[in-house]
Amino acid sequence: MKTKPIHNQLYFQVIVAITAGVLLGNFYPELGEKMKPLGDGFIKLVKMIIAPVIFITLTLGITHMTDLKKVGRIAIKAMIYFFTFSTLALIIGLVVGNLLQPGHGLNIDPATLSGNVSEYQQKAHESTLTGFIMNIIPETLFSPLVGENILQVLLVAILMGVALVLTKEKSQKVTDFLQDLSAPIFKIVHILMKLAPIGAFGAMAFTIGKYGLHSILNLIFLVATFYITSILFVILVLGAVAWYNGFNIFKLLFYLKEELLLVLGTSSSESALPGIMEKMEKAGCSRAIVGLVVPTGYSFNLDGTNIYMTLASLFIAQALNIHLPIEKQLILLLVAMLSSKGAAGVTGAGFVTLAATLAVVPEIPIAGMTLILGIDKFMSECRALTNVIGNSVATVVVANWEKQLDKEQLQYCLDNPHKIEKELEG
Repeated sequence: MKTKPIHNQLYFQVIVAITAGVLLGNFYPELGEKMKPLGDGFIKLVKMIIAPVIFITLTLGITHMTDLKKVGRIAIKAMIYFFTFSTLALIIGLVVGNLLQPGHGLNIDPATLSGNVSEYQQKAHESTLTGFIMNIIPETLFSPLVGENILQVLLVAILMGVALVLTKEKSQKVTDFLQDLSAPIFKIVHILMKLAPIGAFGAMAFTIGKYGLHSILNLIFLVATFYITSILFVILVLGAVAWYNGFNIFKLLFYLKEELLLVLGTSSSESALPGIMEKMEKAGCSRAIVGLVVPTGYSFNLDGTNIYMTLASLFIAQALNIHLPIEKQLILLLVAMLSSKGAAGVTGAGFVTLAATLAVVPEIPIAGMTLILGIDKFMSECRALTNVIGNSVATVVVANWEKQLDKEQLQYCLDNPHKIEKELEG
C-alpha cells in the first residue's frame, strides 16, 4: 500500500499550521487575535458531530450485547479505573507541588489581588452534587442530540440501547437504520478533519497574539513543572499500565498522533473525540467498550486536569505565603476528588473545578486564581493532551479486562499506523 507524501498527511499539515500560528501571533499579534474565528469555528463544527457519533456508537454497541448485565459490569469496571487513576493524578500533583514548591518566593499580598474570576465562580456551583444531577438529566429524550452535554447523550444512548435489546424483534428496523446511518456520520467526521489545519492555525495565532510568549516567562516554572509532571505521568504511570496490558505507550501515542496534534493546536480535547473513538474501535476494542468508556472518560477520567488542580492550588497558597499543613492538604485532596467528578459535563472544566475546589477550602482565597489566569491557556493544551491519552489507555485496559480486545488487531494497528489512517480515509 503506497504511503501518501508527507505534505498530504494531516499530522504534518497540523504541525505546519501550529508553527505558522505561533509565528503570526508573535510577530503580528493584532492580526493573530483576528484569527480567533477560525479556531472557534472548527471546534464548533466538531462539536456539531460529537452527539451523533456518541449516540450511534454506544447505542449500537449495546444492541450487539445480548447480556445487559455485561453493560453494567463494563460501566462499573470503567468507573473503578477512572476513580483510581484520577485520584492518583491528584496525589501526584500534590506531591510535586510540595517537592518543587513553584510558588515559593513570590511573596504576594492577598489584599492586592483584584482580578476578575467571577465567570468561573458562577460556573463553580454547577460542580455541586445538585448541579451534577440537574446537568445529567435532559429536558427531553431528543434534546441531547442537539446539544453538547456529553453526559446527557450517554444517558439517552444507554436507555435507547437497552430498549432496543429488550424489543429486539420489533425494533430491528431501527437498529438497521442506525447501522446504516453510522457510515455517513463518520464520513462527515473525515470531511471535517480536513479543516483541522485551519482550525489549529487560527486557535494558535489567537492564543499567542493575545497573551504573547512573554506572558509565561514570569510563571515559567509553574508551567514547566506542570508539563514535566504530566509527561512523566504518561510515560511512567500510563506506560506501566500499558505494558502490563500488553501494548507500548509510545506506539499508541504515534498511532493517535493526528488526534493529539489536533488537541495541541486547538486546546480542546473534544476536537479529537470522534477520531479517538473511531481509531480505538479500529484497534480491536469492541464498539460497546469504545462507546461507553471514551465519552464517559471525557467527563470522569481527567488525569491532566487533576494534576493541574492540586498543583495549581498549592502554587497559589505558596505564592501568598499561606502554610497548608498536611491535614489541610488532605482535605484539599478530598475536595478536589469530589469537585472533579461533580464538574463532569461543565464547559471549561479545568479552571471551573479549580474554582469549585478553592470555594470550599477557605484557607486559599479564590481571588488567588488571578495569579494563573493569564497563563492558564498555556497549560490547557497539556491538560487536554493528558486527558485524551489517559482515556485512550483506559479504553484498551477495560476492553482487555472484559476480553473484548482483539490483541492481534491492536498490535497490527500500533505497528502500521499509516496503513490504518489510509484505511480509515478510504
